[in-house]
Amino acid sequence: MSRIGKKPIDLPAQVKVSIKNGEVTIEGPKGKLSQEIPEGVSVAVEDNRIVVTRSSDHRRIRALHGLARALIANMVTGVDQGFAKALRIAGLGYKAQFENGVLTLQLNHSHPIVYEVPEGIDIAIENAVTVQNQPEIPLVVSGIDRQQVGQVAAIIRDYQKPEPYKGKGIKYLGEHIRRKAGKAAG
Repeated sequence: MSRIGKKPIDLPAQVKVSIKNGEVTIEGPKGKLSQEIPEGVSVAVEDNRIVVTRSSDHRRIRALHGLARALIANMVTGVDQGFAKALRIAGLGYKAQFENGVLTLQLNHSHPIVYEVPEGIDIAIENAVTVQNQPEIPLVVSGIDRQQVGQVAAIIRDYQKPEPYKGKGIKYLGEHIRRKAGKAAG
C-alpha cells in the first residue's frame, strides 16, 4: 500500500504557500495555482516543508490524503519549473501553426483543424525533421498545471491518432506504435 500522503513536500526558495478556508494557494516564479483541500485532510507548513495529514483512517480519507499530497506536490513543481509534453506530427503534407492562442493543424482532413488553446498553456512548434523518409514536426505543450498540459496534449493527439501501417498521425514523443506489415506484394 502506498504511503505517499505521509511524505512531506520540500519548498523551493522562490515558492510561497498560503492556506485559507480549506484552500491551498501556491505562488512561484512561473505563476500561481490554488487547490481546495478535501474534508478530513489538513495541510500545514513546517520548517520550509508542506505536511499533509488526515483526520482518520477511513478508506475514503486515506485515498483523499494521498490525492491531496500529490496535487499539492504537482502545484509546487508547476509554479517552480513547469510541465511539458512533447508530441510529434508525422505525415507527408501535415502542417501545424500556433498564433495568438490558436493552433491550426493541416492533417488528413478536407479542412484545417482550429483549436483554441486554454489560457496558461503555451505551444512551441519547431522545424520539421525527417525520420525514416517521413517528415515529423516536433510540438511541445507546456504550462504550470500538470493536468491541463496533459489534457491539451491528449486533445491534440486525438485529432489524428497514429496509424499502424505507415506511422502517420500525432504521437507522444517516445510512444511506440506497433507497426503492421500491410498487404503482401504479389
